[in-house]
Amino acid sequence: MCAAALAAAFAAPAIAQDQAAGPALPAIKFCGQEAAAPRAQPPAGSGPVVLAYGPCFEAQGGTSVIEPQTYLYYIQLKQSRPSEGVWIPYDETTEKTLLQDFKSLWGTKWLDNLWIDVTDYKFPNGTIGKVVAYNMEERQRVKIVDYVGSKKVEISKIDEKLKEADAQIRLDTFIDPGLIKKVKTIVRDMLREKGFQFADVKEEIAEMPGGPKLVHVTFHMEEGPKVKIRRVDFVGNKAVSDGTLKRQMKQNRERPDMRDAFHIPTWFMSVIGDRGTYQEPKFDEDAEKIVEYYRDHGYIKANVGVPEIKVITDSEDKKTRWIELKIPVVEGPRYKVGTFDVAGNTVVKTDYLKPLFKTNPGEFYAEKKIRKGLEKARELYGHGGYYEFTGYPDLKPRDEPNANEPAAPASIAAPEPPEGKDGKDGKDGKNGGTKNAQPTVDVTMRMQEGQQFFVNRITFVGNTTTHDNVIRREMRLVEEGIFDTEALKYSIKRLNQLGYFKALEGGKDVNVEKTPGEKNKVDVKLKLEEQNRNQLTFGAGVSEFEGFFGQLSFQTANFLGRGESLTLSAQAGSRAQNYSLAFSEPFLFDRNITGGFNLFRQDIRYIGQFTQKTRGGVLTFGFPLGTGFTRMFTNYSFERVGVTEINELYTDPLVLARNPFLRDSLLIGQGGERIISKVAPSIVYNTVDQPIFPTTGKRYSASIDLAGLGGNTNFYRPMVEGVWYFRQASRLTLGMRAQADYIHQFSGSKDLPIFEKLFLGGEYNIRGFDIRTIGPQDPQTGLVLGGNKLLLFNVEEQFTIAGPVRVIAFFDAGQIRDIGQPFGWKENIVEVIPPLLSDPLASVSLTGPGATIGRLDTRIIGQRAAFKTSTGLEVRFFMPVLNVPFRLIFAYNPSRGGVLDNTLLPQKAFQFRFAVGSTF
Repeated sequence: MCAAALAAAFAAPAIAQDQAAGPALPAIKFCGQEAAAPRAQPPAGSGPVVLAYGPCFEAQGGTSVIEPQTYLYYIQLKQSRPSEGVWIPYDETTEKTLLQDFKSLWGTKWLDNLWIDVTDYKFPNGTIGKVVAYNMEERQRVKIVDYVGSKKVEISKIDEKLKEADAQIRLDTFIDPGLIKKVKTIVRDMLREKGFQFADVKEEIAEMPGGPKLVHVTFHMEEGPKVKIRRVDFVGNKAVSDGTLKRQMKQNRERPDMRDAFHIPTWFMSVIGDRGTYQEPKFDEDAEKIVEYYRDHGYIKANVGVPEIKVITDSEDKKTRWIELKIPVVEGPRYKVGTFDVAGNTVVKTDYLKPLFKTNPGEFYAEKKIRKGLEKARELYGHGGYYEFTGYPDLKPRDEPNANEPAAPASIAAPEPPEGKDGKDGKDGKNGGTKNAQPTVDVTMRMQEGQQFFVNRITFVGNTTTHDNVIRREMRLVEEGIFDTEALKYSIKRLNQLGYFKALEGGKDVNVEKTPGEKNKVDVKLKLEEQNRNQLTFGAGVSEFEGFFGQLSFQTANFLGRGESLTLSAQAGSRAQNYSLAFSEPFLFDRNITGGFNLFRQDIRYIGQFTQKTRGGVLTFGFPLGTGFTRMFTNYSFERVGVTEINELYTDPLVLARNPFLRDSLLIGQGGERIISKVAPSIVYNTVDQPIFPTTGKRYSASIDLAGLGGNTNFYRPMVEGVWYFRQASRLTLGMRAQADYIHQFSGSKDLPIFEKLFLGGEYNIRGFDIRTIGPQDPQTGLVLGGNKLLLFNVEEQFTIAGPVRVIAFFDAGQIRDIGQPFGWKENIVEVIPPLLSDPLASVSLTGPGATIGRLDTRIIGQRAAFKTSTGLEVRFFMPVLNVPFRLIFAYNPSRGGVLDNTLLPQKAFQFRFAVGSTF
């Protein structure tokens, strides 16, 4: 630091020249430069004085990264003020102050080097002035951070991992060697989790222009060969086979070198799941699974050692290294339960707790039962507010096995161990014990109940639109009430089902903390993130049902934040026009009663068939049954249905003669319309977690439509449906649906109108077929006439790619039968026999005044599968502009015999189509 800067930075008038003093004083030398001379000198004969001090950055070019004034805050040394006649002695106290200043400056962690120089300044009268220089060399400052050398680990994933470990290197901060070492370790572990066990990470710190001590930090990731497991062998296992133990391992599984053997490309292996990668950091998880399996089958002393790794070979491209894992196992004897008891419980009776664990004397010990029992006990205690409850099994093996122990009665005898070689699960057919000397363990469940907790406050964060009362009415926890953990879980599920917020996930979004100053109270905070609020959308798309369409709509499931739903929509397409106004209030009159209405106009052109025009409205009321997820609904609807643009095949006299119901149902020659007035009670049980992309839960529904009530169409239509979702992994969900429908006319309606009959085909049931193409047909023309009963089954395996994008493998199957036709696995293939004019039996038959129609004869020429099936892949992603999922469907139809598409040509084997929404 230059002398001028010294004076300016620290405002040290003691260093400035005093023109009123006697003889001129020499300049002060500081930090390699000269500063202004002092204005006065101390009295002759005085001891040393503190003349001047300051930070010196000569070691880094004379400039600093941090303002010099900031360092002054940490320096406690005081200097003399000659112009005021104030002189600060330099003595032992001063040296202690210097030592303290050194510690304070070093403690900032801003410096790589620090030393203090004290030089003498000699006044003309012989007095010594001390000039103190705090020599500093600052740490380098991070300007840029890069990670290079690997495409297997994404930079975004590295950032997430570092954030979780609180190890982020923030820009414009000083270099921290300890933090750099931590980052290297984390990145190296990430590479090893990808199978690069020989990976290394090196840092490079390069100086940058633009300022002192600015650096560019680059982490070079060196992958090395990817380590693959060719074989896994176990050493020491006698009771359980190698194959059984291998199946317990989820992270480190063997895989033959298929790529080398069959020349399969790497990219294909990565798509189907490149198992066999050795992941050392996750071996402990596999070891725990193996031990867990043993303990589930009575081997309470089983243990897994450190695996021995043997390198077998490298691939030709040197990118893969194949290894063999030898895993040592200690099994120990297999134990039966001697006695079983519960201890430590005061709130819940022992007689109630013991059955939860389903562990009886004489059975082989099974820790799986203990875990399930603990989970049930945790739920039980959680209901009562004991949210800190925990428990563990206290196992005490008996020292001496009782050789005369009688065999367990057949009623409580445990099943034999899992099958292996020689009919038993063991390499040598043994199970670790003998019939006459079975080791026994006494089991005591130690319960740690804790204290009962109550709810102090329930707060919500992030609901910028939704009113608090809308959220609170879904909560089954109440302030000042018992902190029921199961009620909290139930409340979270109810909130997720609303779809107003992004799905709440465990401890991340649900924060439970003990209330400060209270012994047995907790505060519950829900962190919410609004979604799907008021939307004014305009879009265009294509689907099989609507064809090409344009859409303009206002839609909200949470109108004005009050939980009401409102929809105003207009959709016009090449095949369908839909206009609707719908409103729903989930808490009508501030009660848990659903009320709503829907006014609509719908024109649908069924290609190759007819155009159906419907006008009408629906009134809806619903209320809960009990306190669960079951609701009862009652809908009343009134519709006026007209039919136009009828395909000439439907008006063919031969077709009408064979299917007399068509004339009335299509209003042929009548020019009128059908009036359908119906009431539809239904009951729904729904635990599905999310409305758009569900992952868990089930939905059961049953309903019956009763049409009559003043209309000119009378029928009843019962329907039952079951939907199930199972989360199989974090990104994998299995979905299934089963549905059965039945419809029949009654009381004055001779036949069902064709637009009320049942059909299948299309993206909402059997995806690979055109809409309304599956059902009973006219044998000569192939026109689909519909049926009165159907069975439908759908299975989907959903894999989440990223965010709202999913790939779905599906299988659909269904069949429709008409009155008098039973369901079956096979259906007859019918061929039309043209009538012979010479046949007197085929002359004419009267079907109306003056009309004569030739009789149609058929014969059965074979059978085919009755269920029409479709399978394939679907890409589904959420489209905010449409507020529904958008779908690309690639389907193969293995069972399509007898089905004609909308152009009356045989249904194609392969089909590709666009769609919106979801199948179920």
